[in-house]
Amino acid sequence: MASNINNLSHYNSKVIPSASAYNFGIVLSAYHNEITNALKDACIETLIKHDAQESNIHLLEVPGAYELVYGAKLIAETQKLSAVITLGCVIKGETEHDRYINQAVAQSLMNLNLVLKIPFIFGLLTPNTLQQAKDRAGGKHGNKGTEAAITAIQMANLNNKLTKRKAIGF
Repeated sequence: MASNINNLSHYNSKVIPSASAYNFGIVLSAYHNEITNALKDACIETLIKHDAQESNIHLLEVPGAYELVYGAKLIAETQKLSAVITLGCVIKGETEHDRYINQAVAQSLMNLNLVLKIPFIFGLLTPNTLQQAKDRAGGKHGNKGTEAAITAIQMANLNNKLTKRKAIGF
């Protein structure tokens, strides 16, 4: 965690493309819901700030972080989406469960990016403590939900541009 940086969610809104033409899926882990709901709220707020229509934002809740991948696959296969954002939180405990879950989710989302050919955004917090999670879910280090939304807009825009170029023979 980059704890020496104040707010990791600052960005230049002038360089973010409009999200008005895009459809977004948000897959939300219900576990640590105090944290994940803060991520979701910031994510949706940021998408709307950049012109996404509320009707084009599709939310799916899953029980925990490990289930984010299957939820992401389901929402991508059942909705016409420009990007899928996954939001969750795995706090390190007394065992190494966090390493296994975080690694599995990261690897599987990367694979979904390649197979389904739309962006899947990794918005999973991986803090050591509950306080670190709070700091990244609207606290002193910003909100990972905001960062995930910005990444989704940028990647949907990039995918759209390059797909159009390919369609016209570039």
